[in-house]
Amino acid sequence: MAYPTPQIGPLSSSQPASSHQRKRLPGFLGNLNFPFLLNVLLLVALGLTVVYSAVSHDAETYSFSRQAITVAIGMVVMLVVWHFDYRRLENMVAILLIINVVLILSPHLPVIGVESKGAQSWIKVGIQLQPGEFAKVTVLLLAASVMARYGGRLDDPREYLKALFIMAIPFLCIMTQPDLGTGLVYLFIDATALVVGGARPKYLLLTIAAGVVAILAILALDEVLKYQTASGNWEYRLLKNYQRNRILVFLDPSADTSGSGYNLRQAQIAIGSGGLFGKGFGNGTQTSLNYLPEAPTDFIFCVLAEEFGFVGALVLLGLYLGLIYQSFKIARNASSLFGTLMVMCVVGMWLFQILENIGMDCGLMPITGIPLPFVSYGSSFMLVNFVMLGLIGSAWKHSAGTGKKSMYEIAR
Repeated sequence: MAYPTPQIGPLSSSQPASSHQRKRLPGFLGNLNFPFLLNVLLLVALGLTVVYSAVSHDAETYSFSRQAITVAIGMVVMLVVWHFDYRRLENMVAILLIINVVLILSPHLPVIGVESKGAQSWIKVGIQLQPGEFAKVTVLLLAASVMARYGGRLDDPREYLKALFIMAIPFLCIMTQPDLGTGLVYLFIDATALVVGGARPKYLLLTIAAGVVAILAILALDEVLKYQTASGNWEYRLLKNYQRNRILVFLDPSADTSGSGYNLRQAQIAIGSGGLFGKGFGNGTQTSLNYLPEAPTDFIFCVLAEEFGFVGALVLLGLYLGLIYQSFKIARNASSLFGTLMVMCVVGMWLFQILENIGMDCGLMPITGIPLPFVSYGSSFMLVNFVMLGLIGSAWKHSAGTGKKSMYEIAR
């Protein structure tokens, strides 16, 4: 059953207010979901606490004040987006696609493009920004807009291929940098949109199988095309050496004891040494002695686990669970399929980033540059997550007054 056409304007007086609406306070406060915001504030506060400890040992590279200012700006941005009617973004596939391409390819522009750690992923316009991070917003809006056109059911194989092609364009663009970590986030957003949007399971399984075959083909072709440099080292043409090393280390942690394998080993030591209650705030030896690489960003969970122990890790996971649960409820009550898809794409993105970041620290997932939502250091990443919160808040503010349907009813 499809959603009724969403109403952009206010509900008419003839429409009965639901109990969901009657519980809201009047005015500005009535448009805020306080349990949701409390969960967010606790999560951000824990993140700032851990970042403060992590950056205090490397003040030349990182700035806690910058992170705190970013959070303050993010709060304002969240409230602005919260009070914007997200439904106005529906049916903008062409515009969203153009914005995605321009954003993701902008680091290749001369003068403003900046290369860092082997990737052309940054631009410098007074301040240094990562457009691929901000494109996560337009990627999920694009995926939600594409799948909303099918009313919760996508059976036509030609339409499926068409939707798949449109949603794959941002991934192809990000791989020109290359930024595999961000590209994987794009793919997971698209996968969430396809599943929630009602694509047939058969098509999804065939897509996954084709993806596995493509990865194996790339690895095999890279072996054929590799060449030896003047220094005697082997270089690959399709995948960077560090990307291949991360895959090898995931399969065999002892394969690279001085590179990715070393990072994984130090991460596991930090997590294990935290014990039940941790070593105490600011007392993590792996961080303070600089054994743990990229502690404020990629391996921030290790800092938390070492200083606050298993209990601290459980608190973090509990806050994430609360955020996901409340977002899921908002998705179910959205006034349009586009709203449900939008919120669920945010949920899918967060779940992937949480599982990948914590999983790589524990050796359960390959090491990537995917940060931990609301905890890892980084201005672009933090601002994007607050925009996502604003979109979820907008979906809650404009949720249906009557006739709410779950996403499972839509998919039938």
